[in-house]
Amino acid sequence: MPVHRVVHRKSRVFNRKGDSHPQGLWISALVAGPQRATIVTRCARVAVPCTTAELQNCRCDRLGRRYSKVATVAFSTGQSPTVRRLHAYIDEAGVRSHSKASSDHFVMTAVVVADQDLPSAAQFLTQLRIDLGRGPADPLHWVALKKHEQRVHAAKSLGNQEWATISNVIVCKRRLNGKLPESQFYLYTFRYLLERLSWIARDSHSILSYTLAHITRPQMTLSELRQYEAALRAQSTQIAWGALDPKGGKIDQPKRIEMLQCADLAASATFGAFNLDRFGNTEPRYLQELAARLYRRGAAPITSYGMKLHPCDASTKAAYPWVAAL
Repeated sequence: MPVHRVVHRKSRVFNRKGDSHPQGLWISALVAGPQRATIVTRCARVAVPCTTAELQNCRCDRLGRRYSKVATVAFSTGQSPTVRRLHAYIDEAGVRSHSKASSDHFVMTAVVVADQDLPSAAQFLTQLRIDLGRGPADPLHWVALKKHEQRVHAAKSLGNQEWATISNVIVCKRRLNGKLPESQFYLYTFRYLLERLSWIARDSHSILSYTLAHITRPQMTLSELRQYEAALRAQSTQIAWGALDPKGGKIDQPKRIEMLQCADLAASATFGAFNLDRFGNTEPRYLQELAARLYRRGAAPITSYGMKLHPCDASTKAAYPWVAAL
């Protein structure tokens, strides 16, 4: 058999009691297509099936069970398979302060993209700039899209990108009733979002890194982010730390990290569905165009995942019944 490049999906270890192979194999889920390896060993090279017929002859059952016609093992190195990587890009919309003049809502949004899909994401932004009449180096900011039709097109275009997964935390500030001090407001919102990002990575057997758009008013430094990450690790949270990059998050500018522009579009589109304009109206269509990309976990309510409401009590959910229908 010829040797092919390995495409790793979901791995399990076959080197436990009862296995029929002496080397111990990392077995990936079978994929339906020729030229795509399904077997990853702890070896330097592996000969794998290269035709659809040969793939169908291979069988990977549950952990520890027998398998037939597996690939030939070459040189043992003890190397484990490559881990799938995800990237989350985070931005916000609305004002964090609790003054009477500030917005009634604050939205923090992450757009998640797999490492192998980054070229497609970059191509999407290039095409969207062309559609909106922007220059190749022009950042895409929601506030700069003055016309309703431009905003609809931006939201709809992002909503059609299958590589994107979007998770939002929407803080209904007037319903907090002073329960959350303003000094902790941003960080507590970020904690909720980080929990959900870690679940996305954990459930897909991936490692996720995240980048926040540069935070101002007040400015948050990278050292402060590290301090907060350390504080979270010391607390009892629902964050799946094993699914997050141990190096911690980054802070950068949308003009330098263009995928942060996707987060800006998604956060602002979501904000428009909640916050009243000066005429007392909201614009839900932008968010509706993004609905297909919202993070969903089985049959669980979307208000626990892609559209986390805070506070999460019954009265808040009752005030926004349309969210559960997204």
